Amino acid sequence: MTDPATLDVTLVDGYVDEPAHFGVPPYVSTYPRYTAGALVDAGVPEERITYHTIDALRETPGKWQDVEEADLLVYIGGMTVPGKYVGGTPAEPDEVRRMAWTADGTTLMGGPVRFGVGDQNEGGSDMERKDLDYDFVAKGDVEAAAFDLVESGLEGFNNRMRDVEEVTRWAKQGAFVVESHPNHPDYLIAELETSRGCPYRCSFCTEPLYGNPTFRPPETVVSEVEALYERGVRHFRLGRQADILAYGGDGEAPNPDALRELYGGIRAVAPDLGTLHLDNMNPITVVEYPERSREGIEVIAEHNTPGDTAAFGLESADPVVQEENNLNVTADECFEAVRIVNEAAGWRPGEDPSKAPTHGEDAATRLPKLLPGINLLHGLKGETRETYELNEQFLHRVYDAGLMLRRVNIRQVMAFDGTEMSETGSQIAKDHKKLFKQYKTRVREEIDRPMLRRVAPAGTRLPDVHLEYHQDGKTFGRQLGTYPLLVAIPGEHELGQTLDLAVTDHGYRSVSGVPYPLDVNAASMDELTAIPGLGKQRAGNLVVDRPFDALSDAEERVETSLVDFAEVRSPEGAD
Repeated sequence: MTDPATLDVTLVDGYVDEPAHFGVPPYVSTYPRYTAGALVDAGVPEERITYHTIDALRETPGKWQDVEEADLLVYIGGMTVPGKYVGGTPAEPDEVRRMAWTADGTTLMGGPVRFGVGDQNEGGSDMERKDLDYDFVAKGDVEAAAFDLVESGLEGFNNRMRDVEEVTRWAKQGAFVVESHPNHPDYLIAELETSRGCPYRCSFCTEPLYGNPTFRPPETVVSEVEALYERGVRHFRLGRQADILAYGGDGEAPNPDALRELYGGIRAVAPDLGTLHLDNMNPITVVEYPERSREGIEVIAEHNTPGDTAAFGLESADPVVQEENNLNVTADECFEAVRIVNEAAGWRPGEDPSKAPTHGEDAATRLPKLLPGINLLHGLKGETRETYELNEQFLHRVYDAGLMLRRVNIRQVMAFDGTEMSETGSQIAKDHKKLFKQYKTRVREEIDRPMLRRVAPAGTRLPDVHLEYHQDGKTFGRQLGTYPLLVAIPGEHELGQTLDLAVTDHGYRSVSGVPYPLDVNAASMDELTAIPGLGKQRAGNLVVDRPFDALSDAEERVETSLVDFAEVRSPEGAD
C-alpha cells in the first residue's frame, strides 16, 4: 500500500473553458485548487505537490522533469467552448499525450477534457472522447478521482461527483496552489464556483451533463475567498454557475437574500479586493421573475467592481433555431432582460443608481457597474441565412433603444458526445463558414464599435490596466475582470506594470488610450496626438510651447479641452 505522505504529485494545468467555467490566464480555475485540496485531504503533504501551467512547461523545459519523476501526474484541462486567448495558450492534444508518455509514474487526466477532444481547440469542430494514453481518465470530478486514487494506493477509483462537504474542505485546503501560478499575485483572478448544473437542456451545452443545479451555501464560498485572500489573491470572479440570479434558490427563481449574504460575505473577508465580477446570468430568469431579479441585480451592482458583465445566452434570435435546439429565451424576452439589467445596474461610480442606464456627455468617467453581454452561437440545428439576419436585427434593436451591451460574443458550435448536437455535428457550421465570416464583420462594424463608444466614451478612466505585450510600436494591456477591454497605448512601456488609462479611441472590440493623467509638459508627441481633438499639428504646438504653468494655458493654446486626459505638473518635467 502506497503511503500518501511519501507521494510526489505533479499537477499540470492545461487550462479550461466551459460554458460556466473559465481558467485560461490570467484566470485560475477551480480544478487545480480543488484537486490540490483533495490530495492534501487524502494525506499528501502540501510540499510534495508541484503545480505547473502548460505555458510554464513550454517556457521552462526543465520543469518537464517534474512530470517525468512524479509518482502521480494529474493533468487538468479541456475546452468545451471555442475562444481566442491572450494571457495563455491552452494545451493541444499532442502536448497532453506527451505528458502521459513522459511520466514514469501513474497518470490521471480530468476536467472538461473528459467530454471530448478535437484536433484543435476551435469552433466548427467535432469532439471525441479519448484517453490520450493516460492510465486513468476521471469520468466524474477529477478532484474526487484524485482523492480516491490516493486512498486506494494508486490502484484505482470509482467515477463519482464530489459533494458539498468535500468541496468545502478542498477549496480551502487547496488555496495554497495559487502561489505557484506564474501570474501570482498581481495578475491573477480566481474563478469561484457557486453552483453546477442547469435546469435547461440546450442542444449544444455541456453544463447539463453536470445534472440539475446544486448550490454551495454562501459561507462555503466565502471561506474559500478568505483562504485565497490570505494567499495573496485580490481578484475574484463568480463565474462557475449557469445563472447567478438562481443562486441559493430552486434552480430557477432568484433569491436576493442569498446573493446579499454571498456578496456581503465576500466583501467582509476580502476588504481590499481589486476585482469582484461574475459571468453567467440567464435572461429567462430576469423576464420570468422581474422584480426579484431586479433586486438581485441591484445587490450585485452594490458590491461588485465596475466593468462587470452578465453573459446572456441568447445563442440565436431565430425562432426555428430556438425550437430545434431547446433554447429557453426568445429575442423579445432577451431584449426585456437587457433593458432590466441596464436600468438596475447600468450606472457608473459616482452617479445616482436610479438614473441608469447612463451614457453620453453627462455620464461619469468610469465603466458601468454591470451590463449584459450577448452570446450568439452558429452552426446549430435549423440555421439558415435568415438566422444571421434575425440576429443582426436583434442587436440593432438593442442599440436603437439606447441600451448598452458590454460585448457581443459570436462563436461557432463545438459538437460533444452526450449533447444533442453530437447527432448533427459541425457540418452546418462548416457549410456556413463564409456566411459566418461576412456576418461577423458586419456586427463588428455596425454594432460593436458604436456600442463601445457608448459604453466607454473618450475620457473613460480605466484604473489598473496590466501591460501584457508590444506590437507595432504600441503596448497592449487589460484590466482584470470579466471580458476586459483590450487597450492599446502609444509607445513601448515596460511590461508587467499597471497603469491608469483614459480612453481616446475605439476599435471593434478594443480601445486606444493614454496614461492618465498625462503631464502635458512631459508627454510624448504620440501620446498628445492620441488625445481627441488634437492631432499632430496641435500636439506639436504643445510640444513647442511647453512648459506650461497651468492646464488652462495649454488648453488655450490648442483651443481644445484636455481635462479628461491631462494635467500640468512641474515645469521641470518638460523637454
